[in-house]
Amino acid sequence: MLVSNRGPATFARNDGGELAATRGGGGLVTALTGLVNHRDALWVASAMTPEDVEATDRHGGRSFPVTVDGTEYRIRLVASDPDAYELFYNVVANPLLWFIQHYLWDLSNAPDIRRDEVNAYENGYRVVNQDLAAAVLEEIAGDANPVVMLHDYHLYTAPRAIRKDRPDAFLHHFVHIPWTQPDSWRVLPRDIREDLFEGILSNDIVAFHTRAYQHNFLLCCRDLLDLRVDYEAGIVHFDGREVWVRAYPLPISAESFTRTAQRPAVHEYEREILRRRREHLILRVDRADLSKNVLRGFTAFDLFLEQHPEFREQVTFIAHMVPSRQDVPEYAEYLERIEALVAVVNHRHGTTDWMPIDLKLRENLEEAIACYKHYDLLVVNAMFDGMNLVAKEGPLVNERHGVSLLSENTGAHEELGEFALSVNPFDVQDQADAIHRALTMSAEERSWRAEGLKKIVMARDPGDWVDDQLRDIEAKRGGLVPSR
Repeated sequence: MLVSNRGPATFARNDGGELAATRGGGGLVTALTGLVNHRDALWVASAMTPEDVEATDRHGGRSFPVTVDGTEYRIRLVASDPDAYELFYNVVANPLLWFIQHYLWDLSNAPDIRRDEVNAYENGYRVVNQDLAAAVLEEIAGDANPVVMLHDYHLYTAPRAIRKDRPDAFLHHFVHIPWTQPDSWRVLPRDIREDLFEGILSNDIVAFHTRAYQHNFLLCCRDLLDLRVDYEAGIVHFDGREVWVRAYPLPISAESFTRTAQRPAVHEYEREILRRRREHLILRVDRADLSKNVLRGFTAFDLFLEQHPEFREQVTFIAHMVPSRQDVPEYAEYLERIEALVAVVNHRHGTTDWMPIDLKLRENLEEAIACYKHYDLLVVNAMFDGMNLVAKEGPLVNERHGVSLLSENTGAHEELGEFALSVNPFDVQDQADAIHRALTMSAEERSWRAEGLKKIVMARDPGDWVDDQLRDIEAKRGGLVPSR
């Protein structure tokens, strides 16, 4: 069984007024769809819309089958009180936990933890987690030794509720965003912090994308809860149990992504890109999220143009940005700052027939893939990122031996750092220098780096990722000695 906040299907009314399922949004759904294709699984998730609630009511509030984009799922959509869900999602999960886990708080100014935040945790976050846990317990009733795989930062307290009623259930929790060092968690009141940690430690296995985040979690268990930790074996001793802590880097499906890159719409966009491109093309594809470090990336490009005027009118920076969480004030302000900086850079360096930065505020997969195929430099300079699949998608389909500029704080860096231009995401000069190095690099070095990146990306697929986790689940259930 899979459990997450967002599910693989959401419902809306079609032109005929009937309920129709469409694919659920977010990268997590993409990642877990590979697991569903690999093994039969029931997927429990929150109901996001009134139509989601109506669809689940038609099935008596229990699980039901649905087909989306050719994939068949069995889903259970859980309706929580709307006020509780608002507190859960927009006060605690986003931004409070998200900001903690990406080092985003400006601690001299925020956050201020007051009664409202504590109320949101008690009457929002914990309530929605309890709702999802109750649905899981209903669905596994009568199953002997069920396996429940929970996902991400929305569901840290649900495992304890499941463990309490079904101690025989095997609980596995994958955290898809960074896990920060102990001091960052001291933002939270001690009782909330300990409640979250005791919830996630109710799992049998806690999983992350990288060894660095695995290590940070172990440090937190030692420093914040004074628990006995075995760093070599990756074990936390909690409540009389051994909790395994593991790292499973998420791959992409090279086969399906390469197939997508051959769609007719992609070829149409390619023709337009090739018609308009200058000698050099720089690309970034991101959500307009604070963690993605967009402002420093554009500032580095501005500095590059200032320090290397010979590249005037020879290079275009295409930025595919998807607006993100615009109901959160910090995100709405960030998007405004992005647009303002782009205007400044274009005014400072642009000419009557050349605009240095081409900002595209829309989500268009085919257009983004067309750019992937023809960039000379891919910029992935996130401040902190759980994995960042853009860093893998681009090199897979690029046809120009494009270079990757990669932040050392992305999860993907552990795998790809050897063949990318590794940068400090806070060092703007470092990034400006990397841009120049990439655009002046010899053909031989470009080829070596591009082939190295592509080989790593193609070495594993989502099936391997799933198998690695299932192998550890079976090993722990069988009482085997853990291996990292």
